[in-house]
Amino acid sequence: MQDFATRRTIMVDSQIRPNDVTKYPVIEAMLAVPREDFVPARCRETAYVGDDIVIAPGRVMLEPRTLAKMLDTLDLQGTDLVLDVGCGTGYTAALIARMAEAVVALDTAEFAKAAQATLAAVGADNAVVVTGELVEGAAKHGPYDAILVEGAVEVLPAAIAEQLRDGGRIICLFREGPVGVVRIGRKIDGAIAWRHAFNAMAPILPGCEAEHGFVL
Repeated sequence: MQDFATRRTIMVDSQIRPNDVTKYPVIEAMLAVPREDFVPARCRETAYVGDDIVIAPGRVMLEPRTLAKMLDTLDLQGTDLVLDVGCGTGYTAALIARMAEAVVALDTAEFAKAAQATLAAVGADNAVVVTGELVEGAAKHGPYDAILVEGAVEVLPAAIAEQLRDGGRIICLFREGPVGVVRIGRKIDGAIAWRHAFNAMAPILPGCEAEHGFVL
C-alpha cells in the first residue's frame, strides 16, 4: 500500500500537471497539504482519487483537477485576503493559506468547527473559519482581494459579489442546465466582468439556485 505522500505526488503528476496547471504555488500547496486529513474518515483511502468526494447531501470536495485549475486561474498573490465560500472540510482553505496572506473560510455550523480544528492541526494559522449562510458571505472581514466559490451556482449571490474589492478576482462554477462553466471575474468600477476559464461540474450550493417561474 502506498503512503499518502506518494499518493499526493501521483495525484499532482497524473491529475494536476497534465491539465494545464502550471503555477508553482498551486503545485507546491497540493504536494504539501495532507488531503487525507480533510476527507471524511470513511473516504481516507480514496482521498487522492480523481473524483468529487461527497461530504454531505448535495455537498462535495471538488475533484483535484477542477480545484487546482480554479486556483491556478485565480492567480493568488502573497498579499491577498481571500474568501473561500463553502469551505466544507477546510481543504481548499489550507491550500489557499499557503499561497495568500490570509483566508476567511465560510460555511454553516455543520462544517465550521471541524474545519477549523483540522486547519489548526495542519498549521494553517492564517486561515479562519466563520459560520454563516453561504449566500451572505462574510462581510465583517472583507472586502476581499479574491473569492473562490466551492460549488456550483446558478446565480451568484449579490452579497458575495459586493464583498469583492474593486480590482479583485472571483472564480465561480456556473451551472447552466446540464452544463457547468467555470468563469473568472474581475471587479471593475463596481461591476464584475466575466470570462470563460474551463468546463467542470459540481452540485449547486444551497441558496445559489435560480428562481424558476411556473410554466404551463
